[in-house]
Amino acid sequence: MKHSLQAAWERQRGIWFFNVRGDLIAGAVVALALIPEAIAFSLVAGVDPQVGLYASFTMAVVIAFAGGRPGMISAATGAMALLVVDLVGDHGLQYLLAATLLTGVIQILFARAKLARYMMFIPRTVMVGFVNSLAILIFLSQVPYLTDGNYTMWALVAVGLVLLYTLPHLPGYPRLLPAPLVIIVALTIVVWWQGLDTLQVGDMGEMPSGLPVFLLPDIPWNLETLQIIFPYSLALAVVGLLESLLTASIVDDLTDTPSGKNTEAQGQGIANIVTGFFGGMAGCAMIGQSVINIQSGGLGRLSTLAAGLFLLFFILVLGDLVAIIPMAALVAVMIMVSVATFDWSSLKTLHRLPRTDATVLVVTVVTVVVTHDLSMGVIAGVLLSAIFFARKMARAIEVTSELDAAEKTRTYRVTGQLFFVAVDKFIDEFDYREPIHNVVLDLRDVVLWDSSAVDAIDKVVGKFRRRGMEVEVLQPGGSSGELHDRLALHDKDVELGGGH
Repeated sequence: MKHSLQAAWERQRGIWFFNVRGDLIAGAVVALALIPEAIAFSLVAGVDPQVGLYASFTMAVVIAFAGGRPGMISAATGAMALLVVDLVGDHGLQYLLAATLLTGVIQILFARAKLARYMMFIPRTVMVGFVNSLAILIFLSQVPYLTDGNYTMWALVAVGLVLLYTLPHLPGYPRLLPAPLVIIVALTIVVWWQGLDTLQVGDMGEMPSGLPVFLLPDIPWNLETLQIIFPYSLALAVVGLLESLLTASIVDDLTDTPSGKNTEAQGQGIANIVTGFFGGMAGCAMIGQSVINIQSGGLGRLSTLAAGLFLLFFILVLGDLVAIIPMAALVAVMIMVSVATFDWSSLKTLHRLPRTDATVLVVTVVTVVVTHDLSMGVIAGVLLSAIFFARKMARAIEVTSELDAAEKTRTYRVTGQLFFVAVDKFIDEFDYREPIHNVVLDLRDVVLWDSSAVDAIDKVVGKFRRRGMEVEVLQPGGSSGELHDRLALHDKDVELGGGH
């Protein structure tokens, strides 16, 4: 019994308590950065600031236990807020809470179906474009504070940036003390001591005065309500999982550790269900805050849990102190994060990439920056990659031939991949007017991918037969042969018409 308890404790220590100091400090930094963002995203969605703050608390706490990527931060996000603007405007907060519950259910169903495996279909160029566009969006989100700010704001941001980049390189500076936390505390003291007139966190919205409470959305639970919320919930579920799984992959690379993508998908669903019951809006993983967490020393689940608990502590217990934090300090931190997030090496290698890869990367970034929607950029990048891949594969089909003049027989040898995009090129490779008697169509080195490929073979055979030629087809093996046997008509007693 003693040994089993000791083994259980060692397991939990390896998961939760291997980096206590770093996780707690990083959690505090993340919590401070979450406050203005949660308030801002609430205002975007058209709800009270407490809805975003409660969502950030519950998402972080639940995902710390249920998620599949230690060290990743989940909370209320801008992409999710943008999706529910019309729902809140047309039907109100209660329908938003119901949509959040349904979002969680859909995400759990996606996790059960193991849809996370399809992350492999997102090319690297799209991932790089996702990261770079996110860095640009993070920076652009800070621009209004600068353009609308005064000289005090500009000076504080400048000082904050200088300190952020110089403090860690000073001799004797403690490496375990993250510079962002030092900057936030130092600039807050300066603003308070000097009584400087500058934008503060408290100016962004009113802090909640109590703990979130369990509640059921006050809506009619009927089919009409389901018809209203389902489209929003489906969009929230897809976008939330897309951003969460992409963020998980990026954190995997930053930490050189693996994550459970399906576990993360299920954890996102559970977190959104809990969030909906406690008065919060739907959320997902935040790459910006996750990068802050990692750069501040957070590596384990404790950092995510600490971020949620510190957030609640700050807004309930230290609300008055948090309210006087100058936004300039957080702007400086977020600018630093945007610079660190951007993959600068991609600019140096852009001209060396294949033209199609470079186009995909640029289109992904431009789409995100124009739409301010990360999911739209990823979708555009993946679709464009698929189109380029299909075009490339269309040229992969090759047809060679040789003539046996004595027998008046021409043998066509076909190699490559045959599917719907390559069909036209395949059909045009044959000389249907050549004065010969026999044609051998050797398909033994062809991979058939779909019904269009088999239909193309039937068309070629039909064209030769209508000109009085005998056609022998050497069919492929394996799964391609099975597909051919099941769908082909040329080897069955069927008339191959010109329109087939």
